[in-house]
Amino acid sequence: MRKWRRPARTVRLRFTVLYGAMFLLSAVGLLAINNLVGLGETKVSQVAPPGASPVEPVTLAAAMDRIAWLQARLSDVHADQSRRLLIGSALALGVMAVVSVVLGRIVAGRVLRPLRMITASTRRISADNLHERLALRGPADEVKDLADTVDELLERLEGSFAAQRRFVANASHELRTPLATMRASLDVALAKPEPVPVQTVALAGRLRTELDQVDRLLEGFLTLARAQRGALADRTRLSLRELASAALHARAADISAHRLVVDSAGCVDDGAWTRGNSTLLTRMIDNVIDNAITHNREEGWIRLTTTDDTDDTKARLVVETGGRVFDQEQVDRLVEPFQRLGADRTHSGSGSGLGLSIVAAIVAAHGGTLDLRARPEGGLRVAISLPLVAVPAEVMA
Repeated sequence: MRKWRRPARTVRLRFTVLYGAMFLLSAVGLLAINNLVGLGETKVSQVAPPGASPVEPVTLAAAMDRIAWLQARLSDVHADQSRRLLIGSALALGVMAVVSVVLGRIVAGRVLRPLRMITASTRRISADNLHERLALRGPADEVKDLADTVDELLERLEGSFAAQRRFVANASHELRTPLATMRASLDVALAKPEPVPVQTVALAGRLRTELDQVDRLLEGFLTLARAQRGALADRTRLSLRELASAALHARAADISAHRLVVDSAGCVDDGAWTRGNSTLLTRMIDNVIDNAITHNREEGWIRLTTTDDTDDTKARLVVETGGRVFDQEQVDRLVEPFQRLGADRTHSGSGSGLGLSIVAAIVAAHGGTLDLRARPEGGLRVAISLPLVAVPAEVMA
């Protein structure tokens, strides 16, 4: 004879057992209440029928009268029992309906708890933390199979994202060599002793401009790939106020050319310090300031504020600009590569469309948050929150 095999603990089996037990308990409770209320013992009164004497001899007529009286009493008892049975059934049905709903909610909550955990964990996992896994524990049932399948999907996605970032970084690095060769060839061609035609000089200037644009684009790719990999070596304590002031000072000529008014009164407080990679954080603030200058109107304004939150956990940098009114949905897409405000991908300006996507990657790599808002009055508000660290003692002295 074949050895008896224990059935696998599947979700279907658990549902069968739980619902079967609940139905059985409901039936038992219904019968118990019904018996207590409707099936109580009903005693027939033994009072003699009207007009009968205790000592009267039994005659046929008296016997017939007594039988008729007993039948009437029996009918009354049956009617009373039916009424009690109906009341008991209704009461039992109401009580067990409430009990069944409560028990069903409790049981459903316990059964669906693993699914809620899977849903919450899946919502939390994004492109920035694909290394996390559900790692659901429990019996090998359908829910466990679902969690393991999601983990396998996340593993494949992590590999794909890593391969994509490696390709972008490697391609950007390898393309720098031919670009440098092309730039050197232009310089050599223009440096010949014989006179160079004017058309050649103009063409060389246009080519050099395009090469510079491609070089900036490749540099943006490298920075973006580095930030997305989380390669944050050489962490040090940095002041957001000092970084913002340095970025403004380096772009003073561009600010003057656009006749912009800079309000940096909110950067007086030097309590907003964080820890991170100096190169990446400098690039982050540079990109925010560049974006504020580029996407602004002539004779507009820029407002900078650096603060530390009241709960002493976040260092904040807020950059606001004036300008035209933007759509919030368009602003939300600015963290994606090659997204610009009021321009398409064929934009031929100096921007690469990577500025705020690099900012978002650097902020995420440092454990911070980026909030982009279209101001109702016009312009853009960029708020960066990074983990706060204590101000160095030498600065406080």
